[in-house]
Amino acid sequence: MDETSPLVSPERAQPPDYTFPSGSSAHFPQVPGGAVRVAAAAGPVPSPPGSPGHDRERQPLLDRARGAAAQGQTQTVAAQAQALAAQAAVAAHAAQAHRERNEFPEDPEFEAVVRQAELAIERGIFPERIYQGSSGSYFVKDPQGKIIAVFKPKNEEPYGQLNPKWTKWLQKLCCPCCFGRDCLVLNQGYLSEAGASLVDQKLELNIVPRTKVVYLASETFNYSAIDRVKSRGKRLALEKVPKVGQRFNRIGLPPKVGSFQLFVESYKDADYWLRRFEAEPLPENTNRQLLLQFERLVVLDYIIRNTDRGNDNWLIKYDCPMDSSNSRDTDWVVVKEPVIKVAAIDNGLAFPLKHPDSWRAYPFYWAWLPQAKIPFSQEIKDLILPKISDPNFVKDLEEDLYELFKKDPGFDRGQFHKQIAVMRGQIITEAASAAQIRPAEDLFLAPSPWCCVCDQVTLLRSRRLPGLHGTLSSHMCLKHSRAHWLC
Repeated sequence: MDETSPLVSPERAQPPDYTFPSGSSAHFPQVPGGAVRVAAAAGPVPSPPGSPGHDRERQPLLDRARGAAAQGQTQTVAAQAQALAAQAAVAAHAAQAHRERNEFPEDPEFEAVVRQAELAIERGIFPERIYQGSSGSYFVKDPQGKIIAVFKPKNEEPYGQLNPKWTKWLQKLCCPCCFGRDCLVLNQGYLSEAGASLVDQKLELNIVPRTKVVYLASETFNYSAIDRVKSRGKRLALEKVPKVGQRFNRIGLPPKVGSFQLFVESYKDADYWLRRFEAEPLPENTNRQLLLQFERLVVLDYIIRNTDRGNDNWLIKYDCPMDSSNSRDTDWVVVKEPVIKVAAIDNGLAFPLKHPDSWRAYPFYWAWLPQAKIPFSQEIKDLILPKISDPNFVKDLEEDLYELFKKDPGFDRGQFHKQIAVMRGQIITEAASAAQIRPAEDLFLAPSPWCCVCDQVTLLRSRRLPGLHGTLSSHMCLKHSRAHWLC
């Protein structure tokens, strides 16, 4: 084969140079057919590019073993990192799948209602959009078509990218400076709804319909075009090629996370009943029931610092039943004692990270009602004061809120600390007002020192929550960094 052929390996050694050295006839006699091998004058031929094996053969065995060991360790570390990443992905997927199952072992009644909603969606009874309000919210029904809950998805909130209310989109586009509330955390309305229900249950106020974070998927929800195309493609693949379709993790539209609030029946807007009660005054006992329920609303709104409480988003149920079943004479009927209850709904604009600015105060509109001029009753004082004055109770409340809020993908610990700081200050003021049996309007209107609320409060002890500075104590050792006056 020709030496210049491209098939010859570049690592092939050059043929030896058999020559007769000049001037060496004395030492090397010129015998016919005799020859000697003379080394070339130049140094060793370097390894051609791309042939590391030739250099590796020149390395000492010890260095070669060290390099192989280092390379093996690098490969082992990379394999371990890949394994850990795969395990983390599997764990995250399992946790997400567990959350989407909507399991609530601590509240089986609520879980049963969610199961009814899921069964209704499977049977084609989809949630119905509520056209009032500034966000996408839906009436959820059971298999019989009865409204059982109100669902508010996270990505359809006023700040959400899939908000179906085009008026809010236009307002955000044309006048962004007047859109939204800068004192609130963006896209956490569903957590605020669930947090208000949590505070209501911890304080035993029982005026907020039970609300939790739930995952639901429905054709009537506002999805992007890409999600709908992907859903149709997966269904088509499952029908045409079952072996391929069975490989998908999910068939259909992706579930949406949001607040799931139980529906309350026979309630009307408070504005309707308050106007009627002005024209037709209530009996003394019934009016006292209304006052006790109103005080619970005041306590809840003040502690969570609700920035959107008008007379149109809290409800009143007034029943004046008449029982004539035990009376045979139709001229005589037995009238039972009227029952009046209050329901606090639309709590999605609470838990601010700071107090509202002076030019947009977001006041409590109940402060101008006649009921707000009456001092707190002894009943509400006995109900809430032992709880909010107990450091352990307040600490447990903070930790429960932490466990709830950290479920959000955009959870920020620093913002949560600010939210908790505002709530602490509200609790301090509420406890002082209840202890002095002051009227509800003083919480908002009276320019007293009790209206001063701190952004940051440094307290005595910290228990389980990492990075959170203690809670209330009997000494109330406070560090005021910035003060905001409610008035």
